[in-house]
Amino acid sequence: MNTVYLGTSSFAATVLRRLAESPHRPALVVAPPDRPKGRGRKTLPPPVAEVARELEIELLQAENVNEGEALERIRAARPQLAGICAFGQLIREPLLSELPMLNVHPSLLPRWRGAAPVERAIMAGDRSTGVSVMRLAAGLDSGPVALQEEVAIGPEEDFDALSSRLAALGGDLLVKAFDLQVAGLLEYSEQGEAAVTYAEKIEPAERRLDPARPAGELARAVRALTPHIGAFLETAAGERLGVRRARAVDVSVKAGEVRAEWGALLLGCGQGALRLEVVQPQGGKPMAADAYLRGHSLPRL
Repeated sequence: MNTVYLGTSSFAATVLRRLAESPHRPALVVAPPDRPKGRGRKTLPPPVAEVARELEIELLQAENVNEGEALERIRAARPQLAGICAFGQLIREPLLSELPMLNVHPSLLPRWRGAAPVERAIMAGDRSTGVSVMRLAAGLDSGPVALQEEVAIGPEEDFDALSSRLAALGGDLLVKAFDLQVAGLLEYSEQGEAAVTYAEKIEPAERRLDPARPAGELARAVRALTPHIGAFLETAAGERLGVRRARAVDVSVKAGEVRAEWGALLLGCGQGALRLEVVQPQGGKPMAADAYLRGHSLPRL
């Protein structure tokens, strides 16, 4: 089949690489325009655009895929099927009905519809998650599911590691779905609305680690936000101490107190303590806790 692919993120770029290796290599890739990123606000292309150029696939970068040139370029590619992953733009009519669109979503739908399914699965303490391939519909991640595969979440697995595994699986499932579509064998099952949960976008306030909360919750927050967003402790001096790796331990430390033990920092929490293993001083680079202790005094919260 002649296909197009719409995506933005690094996750979507991994899926694109897998699709490009298959018989369903896209005739056109659609991504958002370049955006300012990072501290220097340097204008950079989205990962999907970078991969499309690397693979020498025709690329369209559009602010709104539903209008004007974007819509005409997609039609000109004469696609029979579209793949979508982490695109970030709402697909509206008439494009929504003009061709079948299969969306790759990193959760076991209907659990964790929305913007941050990988982060929310880790933060909630889910033991497993997965990837769903669904037919795109007007509602948020509400379309019928064609394929779905479950994976276990490792006890110390952070966003980066889990997302990488899910992206590789997502690419395989999208190719499988396209194969089944070509053979006329792709079937769908409606999602059960009673089991829906929503993965809301991570808010800035959620990055701050509150020692009044249980250590287990804070450890999951660190894993969920590492390395792309980052969790931090706010010190009494008003500075941020980034926390890149931490684990909950059953040690009695007063909530809000920080101790240096076993070559690590121990933060007392509302329940248990959080062992801070890799931290990042404000304006500095991530470092092991013992290296931090050699050059810094104990942080006061």
